[in-house]
Amino acid sequence: MTEKKSLRDELTGLLSDNLVSVVEALGETTIVIRASEISGVMALLRDAKELRFAQLIDLCGVDYSEYNGWEGSRFAVVYHLLSHAHNRRLRVRVFAEDDDFPVVDSVAGIWPDANWFEREAFDLYGIIFTGHPDLRRILTDYGFVGNPFRKDFPLSGHVEMRYDPEQQRVVYQPVSIEPRVVTPRINREENFGSD
Repeated sequence: MTEKKSLRDELTGLLSDNLVSVVEALGETTIVIRASEISGVMALLRDAKELRFAQLIDLCGVDYSEYNGWEGSRFAVVYHLLSHAHNRRLRVRVFAEDDDFPVVDSVAGIWPDANWFEREAFDLYGIIFTGHPDLRRILTDYGFVGNPFRKDFPLSGHVEMRYDPEQQRVVYQPVSIEPRVVTPRINREENFGSD
């Protein structure tokens, strides 16, 4: 009887030159790979008989710009993969090399369900997926300015949209919200119920 290799050992054996890091925490394995190698690595994760990560469960963008003193690339794409054949999950993280113009290759040709996930990351974070068949906004309006999940996007936005009954159409105008500070009322144990 042969002993089954751990996921970490199999990943290290197959992807040793392509791995930036492998972390196991809380029963989950996360690997970091370079953006330039994503297409080859993802195809190998899907096709290698030892791994067979046939399903892309999720893909999301991340903005690390204000993350606990983070000193690395600002934008990452995180992929969650599932191997039905081996009953394993894997998280893959890829950092975009340019913070001003984040670009990562599309994996929609490997897992077709990545199509809408990549559109969502493009819309909300501004991450460009090269080779994507139809990269356009999916959650915000086509005229929307900016990417609302970026940490530097203002909480009130740039413009507001409203229906103008005189023009009988939707119009965009600069945000007219006055900033305010709300101080919550604090109930302390010693004063509780005395009002």
